[in-house]
Amino acid sequence: MEMERVTEFPLTHLDRRPRKRARVGWDVPQAPKAQVGLFCGQDVGNVTSFAPSRAPSDYTTSSLFVKSVARNGSPPWREDDKDGHYTFALGDSLTSRYKIHSKMGEGTFGQVLECWDRERKEMVAIKIVRGIKKYREAAMIEIEVLQQLAKHDKGGNRCVQIRNWFDYRNHICIVFEKLGPSLYDFLRKNNYRSFPIDLVREIGRQLLECIAFMHDLSLIHTDLKPENVLLVSSEYSKVLDYKGSSRSPKDSSYYKRVPKSSAIKVIDFGSTTYERQDQNYIVSTRHYRAPEVILGLGWSYPCDIWSVGCILVELCTGEALFQTHENLEHLAMMERVLGPLPSQMLKRVDRHAEKYVRRGKLDWPEGATSRDSMKAVLKLPRLQNLIMQHVDHSAGDLIHLLQGLLRYDPMDRLTARDALRHPFFSRDHLRR
Repeated sequence: MEMERVTEFPLTHLDRRPRKRARVGWDVPQAPKAQVGLFCGQDVGNVTSFAPSRAPSDYTTSSLFVKSVARNGSPPWREDDKDGHYTFALGDSLTSRYKIHSKMGEGTFGQVLECWDRERKEMVAIKIVRGIKKYREAAMIEIEVLQQLAKHDKGGNRCVQIRNWFDYRNHICIVFEKLGPSLYDFLRKNNYRSFPIDLVREIGRQLLECIAFMHDLSLIHTDLKPENVLLVSSEYSKVLDYKGSSRSPKDSSYYKRVPKSSAIKVIDFGSTTYERQDQNYIVSTRHYRAPEVILGLGWSYPCDIWSVGCILVELCTGEALFQTHENLEHLAMMERVLGPLPSQMLKRVDRHAEKYVRRGKLDWPEGATSRDSMKAVLKLPRLQNLIMQHVDHSAGDLIHLLQGLLRYDPMDRLTARDALRHPFFSRDHLRR
């Protein structure tokens, strides 16, 4: 009987790097291309910033021989697509252990598939990374971060739990517990309706606890956004939405979805890095990017805190706070919502950001690229007014908290631990 060699790494061997295996007799093209999936993630800015100094030869691998039976064996070998994404068909197996059930997400990094774990008798999420060197390296970074987090997060209540990982046909495959939808997906399927304030409070508390936990380990996530925060459960209730577009109870838009559980977990640690001096490369997805990153002033733990502030506003309003794709417009939006940028920050901008500043101030509206850009900035309300439009109670405490999370100067920004002690998270609110 033919055998296929699969390098598999249980959780206890997370510090082992895979070697690229030689192609064996089973790996010959026999079928046309199947469905191509991608992973919902983001290209990493500097994968070498976190990579360990050990050479690949310092790592050893343990090989398992898996019987290739017709029912549970691996599918015929297929070429990757032109971008290095793994090609698959629903019902295929990844090794004899995992059967592909559905595609969960897609993006530039690879793909995430929902699979049935025949050994544990449960559904899992498997992240299949593109078979390209920089993405494989980033995946190894993520595995090492997940190892660190799992070692210290004994209850597994803060970050997504890694089950296993293996190197399959030149693709790093990371097996995770299966969770519910991301906060972004929930908002999108809910027609971008806001979350109830008490739910925002619980989600915010858990998110800050996770970030405090990471920062205590000298880790910076650098890519916090609603897409990377998952609800643990997919269950939800429907409640009346008096602020909805319809006034007829017969219309489904009269109702909105509310998660039955507030439990969340943070995912996607491929861009995570240890804190160190002079980190200046671009991090974070645009809408959640801190001003010091845009201005080239260097960044550290506070960039995560800024992202948390943006996420909380989005949960309260249903829409991203800074909806832009251009640096100067982004900075102008910040000034519109939060007030002028400090002159001491503008004086220290790097050479790439000098064009955004004139005579010690932001070059706006003179530097605007179009009238539409100017209108997009002018339509934004001040932070206080924005929150009061959407929050009925606790608005004052929430505004005060957000002002601490969204301080321009990273040295003045609240830490995650400080934020958790804010009155917004007090037990008095929880009893209301």
